[in-house]
Formats: sequence, structure tokens, C-alpha cells
Amino acid sequence: MNDFNFHIVLYQPEIPANTGNIGRLCVGCKAKLHIIKPLRFLISDKYVKRAGLDYWDKLQLEFYDDLASLQKKFRKERIFFCTTKSPNNYAQVNFRKGDVFIFGPESRGIPDEILQDNWQQTITIPMNANIRSINLANSVAIISYEAWRQIGFVHSKSR
Repeated sequence: MNDFNFHIVLYQPEIPANTGNIGRLCVGCKAKLHIIKPLRFLISDKYVKRAGLDYWDKLQLEFYDDLASLQKKFRKERIFFCTTKSPNNYAQVNFRKGDVFIFGPESRGIPDEILQDNWQQTITIPMNANIRSINLANSVAIISYEAWRQIGFVHSKSR
């Protein structure tokens, strides 16, 4: 688990292009992508592949049947639940190599019961009142690149 800077988790993703973009992002910042089923598309979908370009074969990807399986695997790591409902600003967290970031489905986010059970580990991206949320792939980029910056861009070719 330590070969990666971070672990990005998509909980029941719905939009193939977002997953493709996030996969490409994971390759770029040396993160592993984890997907909790079900997906609302096939991972072989042309939109997933198109968004991931020719990086898809470099992506480290793992699937889980449920959140409990993922939590069991990462019981020694810090897990952050990324949501618009949290008062905890992501920019005020000191991230560490190996941290796990869970992002919910595009249309509804992480279910409230999961957030309530893990409230102390929730983080959010500040935004103004004109929108409910920003695009999932953008959210993953914002949080993962801030975390990568904090650990000194480990595994970066321009480090």
C-alpha cells in the first residue's frame, strides 16, 4: 500500500467520463483508484477510456463490493470522507502519504448514514452559495493535489 502517495475511492460512481478523468489523475499523482460497487456503467465504457486517454493501462485499480471491505483493508490508514456537508475545510488538514479519500456518487454524494458514522473524518471544499457542488473529477483533483503538495510532490518528475 505504501508505493502510492494516496488512495482515491469512488463510492458507486455514476458518470463514466468522471471516472476516466479521475483514473488519469491518479496515474499523474501516483494514487491508486478504488471503486466501491455498484457502478452505473461498465468500466470498459468508451467514455471511461476516452477520458483516461492512453494512461488507463498504467492505472492501479481495485474494486470492492461494499464500504466495509475497503475500511477493513485500510484500518491502519486515515480515511477522509469528502462531502459538501462537512464544516471541515480540506485546506486546514495536514495530509500524509497513504491517506485515503472517499468521494460519493455524482448525483447524491456519500450517504448521510455513512457520513454520520464517520463525521470526524469528513472534509469539504469551500464554495459559495450559488452552487450545491462542483464536478466530481474537479473535487478529486483539488483535494489530491493539495495532499500531494503537502507531502512534497513525492514521485514527481519535476520534484
